[in-house]
Amino acid sequence: MNSLYKIASKSLLNRKNTTILTIISIALSVCLLLGIERIRSGTKNSFENTVSGVDLIVGARSGPINLLLYSVFRIGNATNNLGYETYQKVKSREDVQYSIPISLGDSHRGYKVVGTSQNYFQHYQYGNKQNLAFSKGQEFQDLFDVVIGSKVAEELNYDLDKKITLSHGMNAVSFQQHDNMQFRIVGILKPTGTPVDSSLHVSLQAIEALHVDWQDGAPPRAGEATPKESLRSMDLTPSSITAFFVKLKSRMAVFQVQRDINEYADEAMLAILPGVVLRELWSSIGMAEKALFVVSILVFIVSLFGMLISLLSTLNERRREMALLRSVGASKPFIFALLLAESFLISIAGIVFGIVLLYAGLLSTQTWLEARIGMGVSLYQFQLQDFYYLALILVASMVVSLFPALRAYKKSLADGLTVRT
Repeated sequence: MNSLYKIASKSLLNRKNTTILTIISIALSVCLLLGIERIRSGTKNSFENTVSGVDLIVGARSGPINLLLYSVFRIGNATNNLGYETYQKVKSREDVQYSIPISLGDSHRGYKVVGTSQNYFQHYQYGNKQNLAFSKGQEFQDLFDVVIGSKVAEELNYDLDKKITLSHGMNAVSFQQHDNMQFRIVGILKPTGTPVDSSLHVSLQAIEALHVDWQDGAPPRAGEATPKESLRSMDLTPSSITAFFVKLKSRMAVFQVQRDINEYADEAMLAILPGVVLRELWSSIGMAEKALFVVSILVFIVSLFGMLISLLSTLNERRREMALLRSVGASKPFIFALLLAESFLISIAGIVFGIVLLYAGLLSTQTWLEARIGMGVSLYQFQLQDFYYLALILVASMVVSLFPALRAYKKSLADGLTVRT
């Protein structure tokens, strides 16, 4: 057996150019196959972890997916608001560790404005329980401070201390501007790859201040708006919010708290488990994942055909070599085993080189993927599914190599001694 692999390795070295090209072809196929699988699983995991570290999301009673869409993805609108007193009652429960209120309804040049509290910056998590971080500035302190996401800053070319005006409503174009109140940018968040990047964040009191003079959805008349300085001295405790996130002290209590909220008699509320609803939503819209899986299979099939073509073309060039081996006493089974051994060595080398390429690519792009599109890829954890794919590649390559090996087995002597003109 050792002599077989020794002869096979020397034979491959004598054809090093062809061997290297074949190994590179297999390595690229392995890298693409495993890389696409990492992207596929990373995309799904990142989607399911758009918001993490939260046990419940609570909003007005509607559908679970609708609540998730407007509270996390800023898509659509709430059917109703929640009373602030109701929120305070849930917040004050002994089994609640912290809560994050959000109030939606305003925008700035198409980007959603989120009214919230300091808890948002301290406790909101995404991905693998990563906290929000600032690239510049700090949290809002003043009534008219605003913190913007990284995409807002990049797309609109905004920086700290920039004065901006918010709009009423959540449409890309609004004809109702809060012209009497300008906000100052005091913080810019680092990229998260989540809807946070496309949001502007102000205090709940700021949301109230924006609408103090509004009556029945209509803005105040010219000259009748309350001055900014007067607003600072007013009681701006909100009367309602859009939704809130809840983190419990113990995960064991999550179903009890969810049931209590859903059965709350004084107000119609809905509490959802974000992870469960995110997976449900992904099952409905995850066509990209299925498409990537199909691409993975096609890459694998193409790599097999490439290897088969390479082996057959190489065999045609080695007719004389096979005939000489037979003439010095090599048996047909030995020739057959020799080609299988060469294929095995090429496959192993291609797999190892492909894994090296994959991890080199992941090392160089991991930070960018997480920062720009929020995709967390598993770098150091080799998954069981990866071993299945590698075993399948190895077995399939050996099966493919049976065709040239059988041809050499049958015709190695006669084919090699035949003069072709």
